[in-house]
Amino acid sequence: MNSPKINPFFILVIGVITVSASAILVKLCTSDSGVIAFYRLFFSVIIMLPIFLMKNIKELKGITKRDWIFSIISGVCLAFHFILWFESLNYTSVASSTVLVTLQPLFAFLGTFFFFKESFSLKAILCGICAVVGSVIISWGDFTVSGMALFGDLLAFLACILVTAYLLFGQNVRQRLSLMTYTFIVYAISSIVLIIYVLFAGESLLPTKQTDWIYFILLAILPTLLGHSLFNWVVKWLSTSIISMAILFEPIGASILAYFILQEKILWTQIMGGAVIIISISLFIIDEKKSKAKALDKHALHAQ
Repeated sequence: MNSPKINPFFILVIGVITVSASAILVKLCTSDSGVIAFYRLFFSVIIMLPIFLMKNIKELKGITKRDWIFSIISGVCLAFHFILWFESLNYTSVASSTVLVTLQPLFAFLGTFFFFKESFSLKAILCGICAVVGSVIISWGDFTVSGMALFGDLLAFLACILVTAYLLFGQNVRQRLSLMTYTFIVYAISSIVLIIYVLFAGESLLPTKQTDWIYFILLAILPTLLGHSLFNWVVKWLSTSIISMAILFEPIGASILAYFILQEKILWTQIMGGAVIIISISLFIIDEKKSKAKALDKHALHAQ
């Protein structure tokens, strides 16, 4: 394999910075959460449309009924993940909201335990418990400041569960569809769900400030398309475990940006709880990678 012209670690850092900007851009918006979520995905679909029509539209013919159902469920989960997460930012800080969403790997592994009967090591279980303790520390600190901040933490926690469901249903479909086709379909479904939600909720599709249009487009380009595209490019050169660990630094990047751009103060409970969560989830991911590697080696040995 030829070495890339640009250092993959540099690209990975850029990817983390772009996704870290997501919460900041949402905070800067004055529109309702459903409207922000709708335009974020709608503009993403519009940008992707020409490439999809030129290169991937033929894939639609081979999609099974089961894959359509899973894609619809995935799209619905993604839509409500954004609604709840964006709404959480109206009540709690960027630091608390983003770090609670990083619990996603823990929920993902819990999903595989209940649905696919995958087992966990004692170390993984202890890491999971520690991560939950970290979230309790954050929530306790926010509660001492404001009961509404605790409500925001709960919304972020629910948003984390929904994004996990989106990923679990999506990874099954992704085995048979290209990244572009799957992403386009799910984003399109999410956009439809979101505009229905916006109309039923009585939210205005016209932003309260004209500057929101800029933030909508930036949300579509930076964290949605560019951020995840960079992660997909860098996976060719770096292991998924390294990428997973790097993504855990999103809350740190978001908190730093919030401190300088939004003048948000960072509480000691957020620092302590966030550190506990990030370290615990990191160890959790490492342990799961090792367990899967051992299982594959054992399977290969038996196959011989």
